Amino acid sequence: MATIASDHLRQFIERIETLEAEKAAVMDQLRDVYAEAKGLGYDVKTMRAIVRLRKMESHKRAEAEALLETYKAALGLD
Repeated sequence: MATIASDHLRQFIERIETLEAEKAAVMDQLRDVYAEAKGLGYDVKTMRAIVRLRKMESHKRAEAEALLETYKAALGLD
């Protein structure tokens, strides 16, 4: 049984290592895209915010935006 467990463990570790390498490659590609956009004059911080918003469900996004507006109003930012 120890051999079977070690084989399974090795397979999990190898899968994790492969995924980590793929993740690093994707992160490099994302960095390149943001750098290209910045080079064309786009605001990367705003683009990242938009990407975050697009990931959210519409009702969650509406809640977050309403809360932000409430906080801004309370602090006199509008």
